[in-house]
Amino acid sequence: MARLTARFWVDAYLARLRVYDIPAFVVAHGDDTGGIVLVKLSTLDGNAALFHKSFDLMSGERTWVEMTSGTEADVDASIAKQRGFDPDLWVIEVEDRQGRHLLFDEGLS
Repeated sequence: MARLTARFWVDAYLARLRVYDIPAFVVAHGDDTGGIVLVKLSTLDGNAALFHKSFDLMSGERTWVEMTSGTEADVDASIAKQRGFDPDLWVIEVEDRQGRHLLFDEGLS
């Protein structure tokens, strides 16, 4: 199955978030073609969660999983560590008090 480029997916994701008036920002622009995408969800109360796409061996599907969560500072430290390993990755920051990130919505998963 063909995969979308990272840039195409990021643009579609940001457009979907705009439909729901959920603020989101590209804080690290990765490789347009094959960069890994991390999504940080900030609930604007000092806490955050970080998501990445992972391969599920049971289903054979790629799914979004929570990589870490906790204080925003701890999540930012995890992002910095990941960027140290892979400078080509994307980081999208979503800000929503309700905790909406839409990653599991149809067309984004």
